[in-house]
Amino acid sequence: MIRSLLLSLLALCAPSLLRSEEPAAAPADHAHHTEAASAGRKMELIEGITSADFLRLSSKPNTVELVVVAVFTDDNYGMNFNGYAKGGALYTIPKGWTVEVTFINPSPVPHSLIVVEKDTLKSIQFKEPYFKGAVVPEAPKHLVGMAYDKGTFSFVADEAGDYAIACGFPGHAAAGHWIALEISADAKAPTLKLGDAEAQAASPAKAKDAKAVKDAKATK
Repeated sequence: MIRSLLLSLLALCAPSLLRSEEPAAAPADHAHHTEAASAGRKMELIEGITSADFLRLSSKPNTVELVVVAVFTDDNYGMNFNGYAKGGALYTIPKGWTVEVTFINPSPVPHSLIVVEKDTLKSIQFKEPYFKGAVVPEAPKHLVGMAYDKGTFSFVADEAGDYAIACGFPGHAAAGHWIALEISADAKAPTLKLGDAEAQAASPAKAKDAKAVKDAKATK
């Protein structure tokens, strides 16, 4: 009798055990992404870019350069920046610094970039950035997105607080396509924290930029 009871319980549980081994389906709002979201990327657009380029000091004082790449990996169905989504990466920038951003989307799926307040991430779309100029150029490109393209913009981080670097394509930020941005009144230098790793200081200015600064000082 006990053996029969155990067999009955096993028969009831078997379907659910089998279902738990099946891969989860992509959310409906990710329908235009595939499991291999990085397929079809134009790799020449991001050739040579490494994590050292994600945050780099500029030759100009109190200025930092950010490289932000959409669909860097397949994480979050491709809706990631530099391989991170849902706030998994954190830029910390000292208040008052100038931030120069290069945004690259090497994939055929449209994405964009805009800096917004963190508590607005569930919005379907964003009308304008929080900081003046903190959005991909040629509005409303942040709404229609860019594919196989790149753009640059800059802004002054003149107000401390918690923000997000988000995809402005309608619905993408709500689906996790964003990373965190802190403008800090206490930070003395910019840092970048990727996942669970320790926050890292910005890479030094590129050699040609550093030489330009040195030459400029020598002529004074």
